[in-house]
Amino acid sequence: MLWLVFFILAIAGFQVLSMLVEHDQLKQFDTSIISTVQGWENDTLTKIAKFLTLIGSSVVLIPALLVLAAILFIYLKHRKELVLLLGGMLGSTLLNHVIKVIYKRARPDIHRLAEQAGYSYPSGHSMAAFTFYFLITYLLWRHIHLRRWRIALLLFSACMIICIGLARVYLGVHYPSDVLAGYWVSACWVALCLRLFRGSSRTLAQPRTQM
Repeated sequence: MLWLVFFILAIAGFQVLSMLVEHDQLKQFDTSIISTVQGWENDTLTKIAKFLTLIGSSVVLIPALLVLAAILFIYLKHRKELVLLLGGMLGSTLLNHVIKVIYKRARPDIHRLAEQAGYSYPSGHSMAAFTFYFLITYLLWRHIHLRRWRIALLLFSACMIICIGLARVYLGVHYPSDVLAGYWVSACWVALCLRLFRGSSRTLAQPRTQM
């Protein structure tokens, strides 16, 4: 039932955050973090932030997904894992679009180092990064048995998720609360995806009753 606890906590986190955003209670929180993050501004960090944004965009994620799908389907013969990965990413993208239309939060109008169209809440890059790296970590974890490689995998995925979110704040295209909302929504979605995946795996693993 750990997944259920995780799912409920993620929903509660998103609901509380959304209420605060709707009532404009996070203005000071967002402004202070944006000021701190953008206070680090220099040419090198700007290039890194834009590179991280590129990594978290569909331009990179879609080819990466196609390559991983080919490996899972052709080489490893892991059809269920392929469905989990593709379904998880597609669902995350659709969910982001739906929630953005519901809340219709405008993007920050402060110092901006990049241009981005569309609504701001929740961050699509943050959702995509969380879903992608969480699912990849879960799938690889099941096939990695050495402790040091598992730790390295966790650290790498956590670093990518956090850095992509920070990059969006640094570039001035998202509020920090947008990024946090993206993490919460993705946590809900991933928990549901993993529950369905594990449930289907157990069902297929059960021996058929002979007639």
